[in-house]
Amino acid sequence: MTAATIAPSRLHHWVRTGLAALAIGAFGAFGTPAQARGPDGIADVAEKVIDAVVNISTSQNVEAKGGGSNTMPQLPPGSPFEEFFDDFFKNRRGPGGGSKGGENTPPRKTNSLGSGFIIDTAGVVVTNNHVIADADEIHVILNDGTKIKADLVGVDKKTDLAVLKIKPPKPLVAVKFGDSDKLRLGDWVVAIGNPFSLGGTVTAGIVSAKNRDISSGPYDSYIQTDASINRGNSGGPLFNLDGDVIGVNTLIISPSGGSIGIGFAVPSKTVVGVVDQLRQFGELRRGWLGVRIQSVTDEIAESLNIKPARGALVAGVDDKGPAKPAGIEPGDVVVKFDGKDVKDPKDLSRVVADTAVGKEVDVIIIRKGQEQTKKVTLGRLQDPEKVQAAVKTDEPAPEKLVTQKALGLDLATLSKDLRTRYKIKESVKGVVVTSVDAGSDAAEKRLSAGDVIVEVAQEAVSSGADIQKRVDQLKKDGKKSVLLLVSNADGELRFVALSVQ
Repeated sequence: MTAATIAPSRLHHWVRTGLAALAIGAFGAFGTPAQARGPDGIADVAEKVIDAVVNISTSQNVEAKGGGSNTMPQLPPGSPFEEFFDDFFKNRRGPGGGSKGGENTPPRKTNSLGSGFIIDTAGVVVTNNHVIADADEIHVILNDGTKIKADLVGVDKKTDLAVLKIKPPKPLVAVKFGDSDKLRLGDWVVAIGNPFSLGGTVTAGIVSAKNRDISSGPYDSYIQTDASINRGNSGGPLFNLDGDVIGVNTLIISPSGGSIGIGFAVPSKTVVGVVDQLRQFGELRRGWLGVRIQSVTDEIAESLNIKPARGALVAGVDDKGPAKPAGIEPGDVVVKFDGKDVKDPKDLSRVVADTAVGKEVDVIIIRKGQEQTKKVTLGRLQDPEKVQAAVKTDEPAPEKLVTQKALGLDLATLSKDLRTRYKIKESVKGVVVTSVDAGSDAAEKRLSAGDVIVEVAQEAVSSGADIQKRVDQLKKDGKKSVLLLVSNADGELRFVALSVQ
């Protein structure tokens, strides 16, 4: 029975019991005040900023394909319905009928809606890149319904942010950024956006987590909130109770597509830097150190005498990058960059990207158990061109190999024949792996035939005997693991720690 059909007597009873329930909910069994359910300032925040929050409408021309509403269903040959549908679709299309496969169907226009917010009364709008990606037309819809055509200033796919520009027909309301670093777990936040195309909608919640990495990109550091965020909220602002933008609502985790209380916002600290560069250059100019890095596992930390395990392990150094002339080498562990602690590789990636191109910074590394400081002048990160050259080569005739067994590996001195067999570049030096024992620690660490061991315990090796000698010495020294510097056929390096027991 719905509320509209409740009889008067039943309604009177329902109202009385409902009021009793409300009283319990407001004060609780122990007299908890109603304010404990949430702060009073949410309404003030919403009233202050609502006119700065906009809807983003996009349209895109999409080539029509078979299977649309004007396309004849695919029927088995000889089906009794084939003639009926054939006549039906021909009549719908008029004389000539068009093709059954919809080849003459014109392109159709698709529309989508998202959210955004005004940061400058001159008409600068921030939203998500995925809201406007591939759009042929973009319109900004103000809170009063005014629709304005927008121009794209720039996008950054890695942080999923975009900046738009509109010509305002009247004075606009703008909001300013706050400091997301000052957020604490449990702080109240307010999300405003366009969920499910309903228009300006206000929801509130708390900060559930900070610096959340959900592996959606190289610079993940999201604010997690339980404020309701749904489809259409993307690109909308997340406010603190001062009415400052402390995040851009971007992602949700949901099995159904609706809010289950797990939403993510790009923190304002990241947004400010990206937006400033997009407005100034129309693109992102990120800092570049010129190293390949990997995590410092407990085994690697033990091998490098680092306690506790921390930092970013340098697995390779670009010959043309800023790190090489500064004296940074493979095997170094970066623990501090420009005065900021580096706990893991993600920390280093984010802080380098956020640092200005051309700035000289101090990089503190640990090398063979000792801290050293290197001065590096950052370069500019370029999007690498992915060039894949597929070269077909004839399989060489089988050869008799002289191999040495160590660490669950069959090892051989790198020869011309082995280079040809495994397509190993001439620049790669070391001892080649010809097979890996199933079930060994080496197999678990994904070593495979064709990998080349370049160093053992940070000393270069050129034969299987060199490796065995180093392993024997480490066992005598009571070491539990050995650190290998391993190269693939293309010369890309990584560190692998293997048990010597």
